[in-house]
Amino acid sequence: MPAFCHDIPVRFADVDHAGIVYYPTFFHYFHLAFEELFRARLGARAYVDLLDRERIGFPTVSARCDYRAPLRFGDDARVEITLGRLGNTSVTLRYRVGRRGDEGEAGEVARGEVSCAIVDLDRFQSVTPPDWLRAMFLELS
Repeated sequence: MPAFCHDIPVRFADVDHAGIVYYPTFFHYFHLAFEELFRARLGARAYVDLLDRERIGFPTVSARCDYRAPLRFGDDARVEITLGRLGNTSVTLRYRVGRRGDEGEAGEVARGEVSCAIVDLDRFQSVTPPDWLRAMFLELS
């Protein structure tokens, strides 16, 4: 299972006065899909438990997005996550957003990439991810 996909309905609150998804909303979509990755692969409370019990967090250190076509209220965004790079203490994930129902390049509306440090939340210092977490990220390649 090289990629993870999550569908997100475009809500009225997501669009700007022009009637299209406001550009920073895509980063919110990326993070929603990131959280759902943990739910789908590891269980409903996996992400919360990772933060609260394991005390591992993922502060963003770099983020970018290229926009190709608009999404509008009523569309369904399909967010696909693949692994860009897994380092010793960081992870870069690639995001592709398409309009659900439109296949291939024609339906692509945005592409992005987010790099995160992997940190111990108590000390806020970089850490090596546990083997199970490393394996989950590697499944995305």
